[in-house]
Amino acid sequence: MTRYAAPLADMRFVLFDLLDVEKQYARLPGGEAATRDTLDAIFDEAAKFSEQVLAPLNASGDEEGCTLDKATGNVTTPKGFKEAYKQYVDGGWSSLNAPEAYGGQHLPESIGAPIKEMLDSANLSWGNFPLLSHGASEALRLHGEEWQRVAFLKPIVEGRWTGTMCLTEPHCGSDLGLLRTRAEPNPAGTYRISGTKIFITAGEHDLTENIVHLVLARLPDAPAGVKGISLFIVPKFKVDRDGRMGARNAVACGAIEHKMGIKASVTCVMNFDAAEGYLIGAPNKGLNAMFTMMNTARLAVGIQGLGLIERAYQISLAYARERLQGRSLSGPKFPDKPADPLVVHADIRRMLLTQKAFAEGTRALSYYAASLVDLVERSPDEAERKRADELLSFLIPIVKALLTEAANECAYHAVQIHGGHGYIRETGIEQFARDARITTIYEGTTGIQALDLLGRKILATQGVGLRHFLEEIGAFCKAQAGNAALAEFIGPLAKAAQEWGDLTLALGKRAMANADEVGAAAVDYLFYSGYVALAYFWTRSVAAAEASKQSADFKAAKRHTARFYFARILPRTLTHKAAVEAGSDSLLAMPDALFG
Repeated sequence: MTRYAAPLADMRFVLFDLLDVEKQYARLPGGEAATRDTLDAIFDEAAKFSEQVLAPLNASGDEEGCTLDKATGNVTTPKGFKEAYKQYVDGGWSSLNAPEAYGGQHLPESIGAPIKEMLDSANLSWGNFPLLSHGASEALRLHGEEWQRVAFLKPIVEGRWTGTMCLTEPHCGSDLGLLRTRAEPNPAGTYRISGTKIFITAGEHDLTENIVHLVLARLPDAPAGVKGISLFIVPKFKVDRDGRMGARNAVACGAIEHKMGIKASVTCVMNFDAAEGYLIGAPNKGLNAMFTMMNTARLAVGIQGLGLIERAYQISLAYARERLQGRSLSGPKFPDKPADPLVVHADIRRMLLTQKAFAEGTRALSYYAASLVDLVERSPDEAERKRADELLSFLIPIVKALLTEAANECAYHAVQIHGGHGYIRETGIEQFARDARITTIYEGTTGIQALDLLGRKILATQGVGLRHFLEEIGAFCKAQAGNAALAEFIGPLAKAAQEWGDLTLALGKRAMANADEVGAAAVDYLFYSGYVALAYFWTRSVAAAEASKQSADFKAAKRHTARFYFARILPRTLTHKAAVEAGSDSLLAMPDALFG
């Protein structure tokens, strides 16, 4: 079993020194309770739960997996998972950010980001069980009727029930316009939902007394395509309008998917056979409510990537310090030992610093995005809410895609650093490599995130979110122009930001003449954007560290890692820029028949 230690020092640095969330909380409704003492206590308890309860279950859960009783349709989770969930609920974690009116503590959303990182670092599979409850809560809060909030949202907040998202069907993945699940109205105001959904995370389990499925389906008179999709609440056990739970509903797990990773997280085929459900939101407007869940889930999956990056780094660093292999090329560094530890070798340091740069840089980026959620939901200033929403919408596909792709890269480095020991199951390293793969796929593949960024968040909005972000970078560079401590970073950052804007304008012009330019450039554009965004947060991190009361070693580590990032990772933008500018011909000119 690999050990996990929550990186509380850096988490607190990002929240309190870099983002100064205390000042933001103090001016937001519900934020007055989020004092430093309260937050420190919350994070300490989350660390204990993650380190002492969840982390020890990670390897055993992967080995045991979930089991389905085909006769009853019931799923049993691995040993210890149910008890861990009870501790999670008893600790108040399920209610942390929810409204007080429905049993929540109403603490700011960004407080949940480090907690989620800890849960996912410790045990990604277990973290999937409460994951979609948050999205379901948001959909019910924003789109449900009041009785639906009381009947369904309150038990989810209390942790007695969990929620799911039921989108994908066997014949359609991301193209939801093809879905066939039907919803027939009943005279009593309910609906009969029939169809099959696949890849449903936590669709069936033994952790809670009920499961609330939010299901996309078509009404009999629905228009074709995505304009004819409605959203329905379909509980595992029927629930009346007063919130009373009744008989088992006609919804059942037909199979558990056999997956590469996250084997302790149950991923189900769900069969709905005229199951009783309620319409949520307006007819044929289901995607509006579903996107509320998807945006929340995409940010959450990005933080899953962060959790895996951090875990890969911790495992790699510990091994590199203890494993003796060869001698430094410049001469023995530990002549009293039979060999030097791996950490002295330049290429091992390349991989370790890549992991460290991604862990700390993406932590700043994702926590910043979570702080924007606070402004969107709570700011009394309408203009501030609007700007935060535009900026958050722009950043979400970057956070989701970049962090999960970096998780795979860092897990790969962990395997490389361990050599053959990274490839065998006994050391536990290969589990993280397997688990990381799914994060780039669910809630939309990297390609889908890239199309969302470039198509919807840039071209469809005239780049409003990007403009906000570039203005913020520009203001920061201007304010720090005379700061000698940042001189080595400000110039390259300002140049990259200018190039980002120019590249976007040029790409937009090409896309107006040829829509295929969007698909051809999207993934490279997303990576380009992500690397420049991290350059900004690394520069801010150095500035915040220098101005803080952190130790000299902490400040030095930030500066050295920032130098590595600017020297070794930011230059990746050169390749992505060249690919964006290459256009679509190199991809589309070859006739299909020539593929072989």
